[in-house]
Amino acid sequence: MPDAIRQIRPFLSAVLLTLLGAMLAACSGGDFGRTRESMRSDDMHRWLGAEATGSVGLKPSQFQLTDEERQLRDLAYPMIEPPLSRPAWKSVFGDYKAMPSPWRQKIVFDRTMYGRTLIDEPHRSHSSRYAQLIEDVRNDITRFEPFFASAIRVIDLDRKRDASMARVSALSPKEKDDAVARMQENSLIVQWVQQCLEQRVSSYRWALERLVIQAPDGMAADADRLIGELAAQTANPPVQGQPPYGRAVVSKG
Repeated sequence: MPDAIRQIRPFLSAVLLTLLGAMLAACSGGDFGRTRESMRSDDMHRWLGAEATGSVGLKPSQFQLTDEERQLRDLAYPMIEPPLSRPAWKSVFGDYKAMPSPWRQKIVFDRTMYGRTLIDEPHRSHSSRYAQLIEDVRNDITRFEPFFASAIRVIDLDRKRDASMARVSALSPKEKDDAVARMQENSLIVQWVQQCLEQRVSSYRWALERLVIQAPDGMAADADRLIGELAAQTANPPVQGQPPYGRAVVSKG
């Protein structure tokens, strides 16, 4: 009997490992750090507009998203989600969640959070922390142009939408309200991304300063150059969303 048990144990271990691997693959969608397939949909980022308008007391539009508006939201999400905001184990499972807009009264920006997470997370060496910082800043620089190119197209189409409403025959109050709400959504999303970029620049600088005093390295010069490049782009965006109908949109924190 003991010999039989010893023969069964390796088989059971192999079965358990196979099942565990299948479960992980199913949860992660096949790629580490990516949203699992069950969470994907064409309008998976539609909530951005409703969150932005709702946070300033406006109603969201009931119009379907155009292709350009959908792309604007898809490109906005990775610039809104704070870097290093997902624990490593959650990234494996493709964690995805909605986030509050910067106009929620209780949301206070903490510029130290990114740096503290970067420094506190286990790394093989201080060089890998610099490498992570450089990668995060470079990713933002890479995303900058595609997002604002999309924003330019959407804002330009919204100007045409606004001008054409006066010439639409029998425009109902509901149609006008939804058209105005969609233009407000689009503008607020652009402002949201702009504020997040400004916050990221501040966070990256705080993190670099702490890395330099804790572990000086030649990589600091590269990080500083990239942060300066992102800061210059952020200070001069090619297009800016306008506050909806004269409302003063204020960022807390």
